[in-house]
Amino acid sequence: MNNVYSVTQVNLYIKNMFVRDYTLSNIYVKGEVSNCKYHTSGHIYFTLKDGQGQIACVMFAGQRSGLKFQMKEGQSVVALGSISVYERDGKYQLYAKEIILDGSGYLYEKYEELKNNLEAEGLFDSNHKKPIPVYAKKVGIVTAKTGAALQDIINISTRRNPYVQLILYPAQVQGEGAAATVVKGIKALDKLGVDTIIIGRGGGSIEDLWAFNEEMVARAIYECNTPIISAVGHETDTTIADFVSDLRAPTPSAAAELAVYDIRKYNADLETLNRALNYQMQRKIVWFKNRLKQLSMKLEYSSPIYQVRQKRQNLMDIEERLSKLMEIILTKKKHQLEIYAERLEGLSPLKKLSKGYALVVNSSNEVMNRLEKAKVGELLQISVTNGDVMARVEELIEKERGSNYENPGETK
Repeated sequence: MNNVYSVTQVNLYIKNMFVRDYTLSNIYVKGEVSNCKYHTSGHIYFTLKDGQGQIACVMFAGQRSGLKFQMKEGQSVVALGSISVYERDGKYQLYAKEIILDGSGYLYEKYEELKNNLEAEGLFDSNHKKPIPVYAKKVGIVTAKTGAALQDIINISTRRNPYVQLILYPAQVQGEGAAATVVKGIKALDKLGVDTIIIGRGGGSIEDLWAFNEEMVARAIYECNTPIISAVGHETDTTIADFVSDLRAPTPSAAAELAVYDIRKYNADLETLNRALNYQMQRKIVWFKNRLKQLSMKLEYSSPIYQVRQKRQNLMDIEERLSKLMEIILTKKKHQLEIYAERLEGLSPLKKLSKGYALVVNSSNEVMNRLEKAKVGELLQISVTNGDVMARVEELIEKERGSNYENPGETK
């Protein structure tokens, strides 16, 4: 038992073997990028692979200044660095100092070729995109039954509207035969008559997502009569399925939000519309009431009974005004008559006679108001208040001018 070594000793020994090997200390490795992750610390962790094998790689933040491009899944690159053992895990990996592009990787080239061909055929044309129903009742889901994507879709859908029916077609979303099961799921749910179909899965490498880059999946999406929302990978992942689908969601959770209308917003909108409708109805009712009142008044004014009543009232008013006017005129005329009567009474001969005057006329019935009208021996009639006196002229006596007498012809 003298030759027993600890795990650490073994790993350190192997590491020293790598360090002493000049070839491994400065080596160029060509391969296809996979599982590329940019860590918050600035380090880049990725895997280089070819048809038969793969090797873990890391580029530390201090070496990134020489990296002239953004590393992506499927790229074919040449990495310069050293291969050594990470003692804690007992794994060897490539510590890259420099990375240069060596053209697109096989999967990336295949992806670009299919993308260009399908785009030329018009499968990505927006004119073929079907609108996503706003108020879906049944939503079909094509994804793995044990994946986190399914749980995300269920949680979001249930929260937004628990009355929406979710129908799952459990598909294989990774590995050999995955594309075929996705196609079967699309066709089965399309025949079932759901309102919307969500296809997708969680994030992963380009290999993990490759089922959604297959031509058969793209054509199944294009030929499907039901609107399809794709939700493959994370927000930065883009697959052929995303381009063909009627709508792309950055994540499965976002797909659920796009497919299922929020019932709380629906109820709020319904309440708002209800209030607006009631308000408009009240306005209409008030308007029609006022209009009905106006028409009723107009009809009443136009009716024969109302016209007769109005004419009768008008005649009564005219009669009343005429009576008042006649009364005023009669009162005025009566007053004038009294004034005229008073004046006439003041000019009446009888009034004079009552004061001691007499009216003297000759035989020719002429008023004796001048001496020249009288003749000696002529018979004169002298009228007083209660009778006449007949007298004969005996003598004519002319008075001096300027003498004071009231009126010749009137005798006291």
